[in-house]
Amino acid sequence: MDDGKRARTSATDDGADLDDALAVFDAHRRHLFGIAYRMLSTVADAEDILQETWIRWQNTDRTSIQEPVAFLTTITTRLAINVLRSSHARRETYIGPWLPEPVNTEDDPALGAERAEALQFAILLTLERLTPTERAAYILREAFDYPYPRIAEVISSSVVNARQLVSRARAHLSSPRNTPVDTAAQRHLLEAFLTAAQKGDAQELEALFAADVVSYSDGNGARLAARIPVIGRSRVAKFVAAFASHFWTGKKIEWVHVNGQSAATLEEEGRITTLVTATTSSEGILQLLWVMSPEKLSRLNAVGA
Repeated sequence: MDDGKRARTSATDDGADLDDALAVFDAHRRHLFGIAYRMLSTVADAEDILQETWIRWQNTDRTSIQEPVAFLTTITTRLAINVLRSSHARRETYIGPWLPEPVNTEDDPALGAERAEALQFAILLTLERLTPTERAAYILREAFDYPYPRIAEVISSSVVNARQLVSRARAHLSSPRNTPVDTAAQRHLLEAFLTAAQKGDAQELEALFAADVVSYSDGNGARLAARIPVIGRSRVAKFVAAFASHFWTGKKIEWVHVNGQSAATLEEEGRITTLVTATTSSEGILQLLWVMSPEKLSRLNAVGA
């Protein structure tokens, strides 16, 4: 074989090998995105992790890898842990409360996981209190049903330590705000809230709230977004009633399913300007969550475009 034919054969083999690598990566992409999103709570960061994982997979000697999904999961998780360790410093410059970016779960309720765990806003917010390694161990166990020996491999730990990490994470999450709620009841309370909020009826609003209700507005400086949480039944009711006369004017309300729960979007001139959802319990509404950051609403707008 002359040099030209040898070069063409080598190029063909390389191309086929790359196609095979891409096919394997694409087969597990949703699974990997589910891990990265739960770890980082933003779509952009999760997609960045997937891009870096692909580069590493592309440049790896794949002939020696017996379990591609295990390799890809390990790379994705470790990269996310590294990013998480620096993200808190970046959020120090964020204007006002920080909330996870909403993701549409209408067509994919589990979002690439074995179970639809660690997706709701209340859980993701509580996960922010964990160390990156605790968060990884909890997500791999609760959302993806990984056995402890595999979790230990992924996070470079012992099986005993992996169990302890998951146990500590569960302890952090053991509160009424993090127990599963009936989706119909959550939707009903949110509907009642929207009705009372548009009327500006503070008394009616108070009746819907738990005593220690908290309202969080994520706007990163956006107009009308409160820059501090509002806490307590009376204060939140007065806060919501105070902006009733102008906030809802000219806005169209639509229902969406994000992060495993019902939410309402407010549209103005064809663009979503606000997403509001609620964490609920038998006590009433525990958290009001307002996402007003244009960046975090951009993908919901893209879907509706």
